[in-house]
Amino acid sequence: MDVPAELIAFAEDLAAVARAETLHRWAETVAAENKGGSGYDPVTDADREAERAMRALIHSRFPDHGVTGEEWPDEPAEGPFSWSLDPVDGTRSFICRLPTWVTLAALIENGRPVLGLIDAPCLDELYLGSGEDAWLISKGGRTQIQTSGCIDLGEARLSTTDPFLFEGDASQSFDRLRRSVRTTRYGHDGYAYARLAAGSIDLVIESGLKPHDYNALIPVMRAAGGTIGDWRGGDDFARGRVIAAASRELYEEAVRSFEAFA
Repeated sequence: MDVPAELIAFAEDLAAVARAETLHRWAETVAAENKGGSGYDPVTDADREAERAMRALIHSRFPDHGVTGEEWPDEPAEGPFSWSLDPVDGTRSFICRLPTWVTLAALIENGRPVLGLIDAPCLDELYLGSGEDAWLISKGGRTQIQTSGCIDLGEARLSTTDPFLFEGDASQSFDRLRRSVRTTRYGHDGYAYARLAAGSIDLVIESGLKPHDYNALIPVMRAAGGTIGDWRGGDDFARGRVIAAASRELYEEAVRSFEAFA
């Protein structure tokens, strides 16, 4: 599908209303609550209010579009389109006042992500991807972006949010791959995928992602010329196991490192 220019422009509007709720709270070091469950799962007023503002804008402009998000209940669509929202991806970075948290949004058509947005408000970097076009919008300029095209695991720059999220055999597989690459960086959440699309990271591997974590990443990665899929070499993201790579060749090398999960 060729996403209409109206919807691409609307995605930029979604990023703007989210920034209005998140940036000042980040600067003020807003308090966080623990959602509960196993481990620490923080949420802040920035998460809640940014998603509320994004939903309100969607309802006002496209009342037939559905919405799914991290903080509020799902709202079904009355047609083929819905939006997937993650107002603050990287809440731990947010509450530590680190600048690499992002806002994620994806336009879903009949269950398939067709437009992705990764916005890094603190850095004034907005990444958009749809079809075969990916852009970085920053400081009033718009630049088309693409992945590095890296095909050699030994030359790759690898990122994951937290190596301790890999357990058992997966931990061993990730460690084996980590020792094969040129360098590894941690803790960037969705921003790592933005930089992969822009060519400064070559490979991102994650475990335990949810739909609101990965929906926006898929169109951006593919539009920038990268490959994104699951650990088995397919497109089944249901288990939250994601590999994104600067090229198909690099993706397949990474999949081979996780062959125990095939």
